[in-house]
Amino acid sequence: MKSMIKVDHIEIEQLNWVPIPPELKDGLSDQTISKRKLKSWVLVLQSRQIPCRSEKNGHNFQLLVPVDQYQNACDELILYEKENQNWPPPPPVERKLHKNTASTIWVFIFIAIFHNITQQQINIVGHHPINWVELGNAHTEKILNGEWWRLITALTLHSGPLHLTSNIILGGIFMLRLCRILGSGRAWFLVIGAGAFGNLLNTLVQSPDHRSIGASTAVFGAVGLLATINMLHFRSILRHRWPLPLAAALGLLALLGASGHNTDIGAHLFGFISGIGLGLMADFITQGFKRPWRKTNKGLAFLSAIFPLTAWWLALI
Repeated sequence: MKSMIKVDHIEIEQLNWVPIPPELKDGLSDQTISKRKLKSWVLVLQSRQIPCRSEKNGHNFQLLVPVDQYQNACDELILYEKENQNWPPPPPVERKLHKNTASTIWVFIFIAIFHNITQQQINIVGHHPINWVELGNAHTEKILNGEWWRLITALTLHSGPLHLTSNIILGGIFMLRLCRILGSGRAWFLVIGAGAFGNLLNTLVQSPDHRSIGASTAVFGAVGLLATINMLHFRSILRHRWPLPLAAALGLLALLGASGHNTDIGAHLFGFISGIGLGLMADFITQGFKRPWRKTNKGLAFLSAIFPLTAWWLALI
């Protein structure tokens, strides 16, 4: 839009609206911008309450602002373009998943077999028969008095078929994914660690006579691990929304981990927190790790089997 003003009887043409140059450089421009950029720039200027309008000439577009707002508009758009210079970021490198579904399933089969063993009348020296729950539950007072193995043995015990089945189904969903991402060795090593550490934290806040059993502490450790892994893997895309995987996991914890008459909410919560902590620690440690993960996974798989066996050996002697 143009207007005419008179200065000393001389008519001067004055522009009321001027176009924003696509390159955001000083000086007027009649070049056009893309429709996508036009929409973004309009939203930016509107959010800053800077008047603007667009003009279409055939298939081409221009963004215009009042003369007195030209510099402010350019400054705001330059700032916007700098902040979004590499946006959207490229997707993260696709994960190479491990083919270990069968081995993961076998672990859950062994857990079920062990539960059936604990239901049998088995006699060994000093135990007629073995009271598995009494020997292996996470008894706060006894753990604080030095029976640390209960932090692990408690993860292998279940109160009945329903308790066992729910943990196998829920745990299987998360462990299958976690094992495919990290490899069986790393995944089980971290999950057992999250379960044991979660039981330890729970012990520190419970009364001396508190007792608990079940793999659910480790299951929610797996939930925390998966949430952390996804948060770190997709942080370039999530950007300011990086807590979304953790928020989703917290919702799952609230939905599945805080219901039921005999639910140990503290164990679930601390297992989840331990999973997050170990996930962050593992990511920091492995950033500069050069050894082949195949050999490392085998070593960690061996340790993951040794820990519960050693814990039960200490409980039985």
